[in-house]
Amino acid sequence: MQQFWGSVVNSSEAVANAGPDRSDRAFEQIIGNSAALESVLKQVEYVAPTDSTVLIHGETGTGKELIARAIHNASPRCGRALIKLNCAAIPLDLLESELFGHEKGAFTGAVAQKIGRFEMADGGTLFLDEVGDIPPALQPKLLRVLQEQEFERLGSGRTHKVNIRLVAATNRNLGEMAAQNEFRSDLYYRLNVFPISLPSLRERREDIPALVEHFVEIMSRRMGRYIRHIPAETLAAFSSYSWPGNIRELQNLVERAVIVAQDGVLPNPLPAFASSIGPLPSIQSVSRDPESAVSMTLRDSERALILQTLEATGGRIGGPKGAALKLGLNRTTLIYRMKKLGIYQPLRRVASLEDFMTPGRPGSPAGL
Repeated sequence: MQQFWGSVVNSSEAVANAGPDRSDRAFEQIIGNSAALESVLKQVEYVAPTDSTVLIHGETGTGKELIARAIHNASPRCGRALIKLNCAAIPLDLLESELFGHEKGAFTGAVAQKIGRFEMADGGTLFLDEVGDIPPALQPKLLRVLQEQEFERLGSGRTHKVNIRLVAATNRNLGEMAAQNEFRSDLYYRLNVFPISLPSLRERREDIPALVEHFVEIMSRRMGRYIRHIPAETLAAFSSYSWPGNIRELQNLVERAVIVAQDGVLPNPLPAFASSIGPLPSIQSVSRDPESAVSMTLRDSERALILQTLEATGGRIGGPKGAALKLGLNRTTLIYRMKKLGIYQPLRRVASLEDFMTPGRPGSPAGL
């Protein structure tokens, strides 16, 4: 396979020498086991050992930087630098200098030589976040360095060669921007070698309990506060919310809840919560071990939520009036969670045809 960036080390040899736990280390900060997330991580495993350019698509707050870091950590370049730049956070007149550097006196205010991000990332990985915000005037220079692996600093005629792996990210549709001449089509095609699309938090609701627990542990440790109990109603509110800000919004709301928590009980920080599922009874922690208290109470809360929803649906799991739909989960995901929590399908009335219908698909068996 041709290596556009040059060969740092043979990919297969590097992966073998790194040991079997490289992928585990690469994904250690990524929380969740939903099918949508597993699909993304499988793509990361495919592309990480190569030097191919990766373009990560996703809404704001979906964890694009974490995926970029996982790609770097699972690659042969994991021992080298991972350099990051948010293109939307840099003033347009300074972005070129940030990317390529400048010489002393190159422009007013350039009082010393500056090394750009491409030089910093030489031998490693460069992550360009919000690449869709790069101005049109700067796009030809970015295209050149991607194709030729060379550039000049501002104010210099000396050409610098680099050996980098580029990972770019955006929450914008670069294909539509290219069609409307708002983004260079040749640069778009050069970036879009291996696209990865991240799911929103709405598309992976089954990961919310694990994410809540993770952020509670982090915030509790940071603030020196002990959260012993996550009420079922709080977890239900989190599971039903639309999360326009995705995981970043969830993290911020958990932090808010930890700040205002009383008596070690995590409150619902959302301004309002409306759901067809009624409030659940409070469940007291059954463990006095501080390290396992949050985990145990979260498990209890999730179990109570599922049990009450099953009771409310007459034991239905699938179908338009089933528990899976009310909880915002896939039927198979709910069955998996039930087995993990030791919940067995309750006795129920005689099934009707309605129980075997999938919403939006007349005549299609949903199964239980």
